[in-house]
Amino acid sequence: MTTTIIVEGMTCGHCEQTVEEALEEVSGVTDVTVDRESEQASVDGEVEVTTLVEAVEDAGYTAHA
Repeated sequence: MTTTIIVEGMTCGHCEQTVEEALEEVSGVTDVTVDRESEQASVDGEVEVTTLVEAVEDAGYTAHA
């Protein structure tokens, strides 16, 4: 299953990498694609959207489904 969330506050490639790494650490995630220009992160795997949002927020960014 692919879930897309909105991630606000990414301004550079390092921001994308930080969000990607935070999401990859979530149990059940199999693949992550982050795009700062569209402010979106697409996540493959069996995981609750609230868990993804929490991981991004813990990394210092604002996120919502």
